[in-house]
Amino acid sequence: MKKSKGTRQGTRKILRKKPQDRGLIPITKALQEFDEGDKATIVIEPSIHKGQPHRRFHGKTGTVVGKQGKAFVLKVKDGGKEKKVIVRPEHLQPKE
Repeated sequence: MKKSKGTRQGTRKILRKKPQDRGLIPITKALQEFDEGDKATIVIEPSIHKGQPHRRFHGKTGTVVGKQGKAFVLKVKDGGKEKKVIVRPEHLQPKE
């Protein structure tokens, strides 16, 4: 069988919710606001596909650099490079 080359390839366990957590998320999660310089962790919300970053950034923490439409631009370290990731607020958690 030919291997899948999609963006959600190999995410059977990463992007899975527990049965008690299934369904839509609270609206306040989508209305979160971040200021420039804030730290945020990327935690992909599997029930919302829009504005979802690549799975390689799941669990990474970055600094908010700016805003692009409804999404936020984060600077994340990936390997030895710094990358800009565009993520909607549903997939972000504020870092204390």
